[in-house]
Amino acid sequence: MQEYKTFLKKIGLLGITTILVSLNPLILLPILTQNLTTLEYGVWIQYTITITIIPAIAVLGLPYTMVRFLSPHQSRGEIQEVFYSVGFTVVLGSLLMSILFLLSSTFLAKNLFNGNMFATVFLPISIFLNGLTLLFFDFFRTFQEMKKYSLFSLVQAYLAVILVALLVLTGGGINSAIMGLVISQLILIFAMYILILKKIGFKIPLFSNLREYLNFGLPTIPTNLSFWILDITDRYLIGLFLGLSFVSYYSAAYLLGNIISLIMSPFYTLLLPNLALYHAQGRIGKIRTLLNYSIKLFLILSIPLFFLISILSQPILKVLSTQEIAFGGYFITPILALGGIFFGLYGIMSQVIILERKTRITGNIWIICAVSNIVMDITFGFYWGIMGIALTSLLVYIFAFTIKPLLFL
Repeated sequence: MQEYKTFLKKIGLLGITTILVSLNPLILLPILTQNLTTLEYGVWIQYTITITIIPAIAVLGLPYTMVRFLSPHQSRGEIQEVFYSVGFTVVLGSLLMSILFLLSSTFLAKNLFNGNMFATVFLPISIFLNGLTLLFFDFFRTFQEMKKYSLFSLVQAYLAVILVALLVLTGGGINSAIMGLVISQLILIFAMYILILKKIGFKIPLFSNLREYLNFGLPTIPTNLSFWILDITDRYLIGLFLGLSFVSYYSAAYLLGNIISLIMSPFYTLLLPNLALYHAQGRIGKIRTLLNYSIKLFLILSIPLFFLISILSQPILKVLSTQEIAFGGYFITPILALGGIFFGLYGIMSQVIILERKTRITGNIWIICAVSNIVMDITFGFYWGIMGIALTSLLVYIFAFTIKPLLFL
C-alpha cells in the first residue's frame, strides 16, 4: 500500500507540474496572436511543432530505451556506461538530422514558413538542442527524481514564456520569438547537465550493449514518425488546402482539446520506471494492479474535464486568442478532447508491450494509423474542412486503442 501512496504522491506532483506547464502555450497564445500577424503565428506553430516531433525521431528511441533498461541498475559504472552509450548516439543522431534540415532550409522557408529564412536557419539548432533535452529529462525520469524532473519542466516552460514574451512585446516579431526560444533551450540544457555530471561524472563509453538498445529503440522510430505524421500533417494539409489562417483556428482549438492528453503525461512519465522494476523482480501481480489503478485514476480525472472544456470552448478561446480564431475553431474542441481520452488509455495500456520489449507492435499500430490519417485527412478535409480533420484524429485514436489488444495476442 505504501508503494501506491508514493506513486500517487508523485502523480500529484507531476500532475500539478503538467497543469502549470500546460499554461505556457495558453499564456503565450494572447501575446503572440495579438502582436504577430495571423501568418506569423502560423509560422510559430509550424516551428514549435517541428522541434517537438522531429527530435523524437532523431534520438532513435534511445532515451526511452534508457528508461526501460537502466531502471533496475544501481552501480555507478553501469549507469555511466548506459547513459553515455545512449548519450553519444543521441548526439550523433540529432546532429545528422539537424544537418539535413539545414540543407533543406530554402525549401522549407518557401513551402512551410511563408518565406522566413530566419526560422529555417534556427530550426536545426532547436532540433539538436531538443534531442539533448529529451535525453536529460529521461535521465531524471529513469531514477524517479520527480522533484528535479518537475523543476526543469517548469523552467523549460516559463523561461521560454518570459524570453519570448519580452522580445515579442518589444516589437521584434516572429524572429525575436524564435530567438528567445533558442536561448531558453541553451540555458535549460546547461543547467540539467551540470546536475547529471555531479551525480554520475563523465566516462567515454564502450558501447558494449548498444546493439541491444538499438534493437529496442529503433522500432519506436516508426511510432515517433507516425506521431509526427499524425500531428504535423493535420496542420500542413490545412495550411496547403485552406491557408495559414485555418492553421491558427485549428491549432488554438487543438491546444485547448489537448489538455485531456496532458493528464496522461504523469502516468506516462512514472509508469515505465516502476513497471520495469517490478518486471525485473518478477512481481507480475504488482504490474497488473498498478496498471488498473492508473486507468481508473486517469478516467476519473479526464471525463469531467472533457465535459468542462467542451462546454466552455468558445468563451475560453475568446479570452485566450482573438474573436476570429475563437469562432473559427471552437466547435472542434470536443472532438479533439475525446480523442485525447482514447489516446491516454492507449498510452497506459501500451506499457505492457514496452515491458515485453515488443516495440515493433507499437510501430505497426502507428504506421497503420499514420497512413489512415493521411487518407482520411485528404478525404474528410476536402468535404468538411477542419471539422473533417478533427474527426480523422478521433477515429485514429479510437482505432489505436481498439487494435492494440488484438495485435498483442
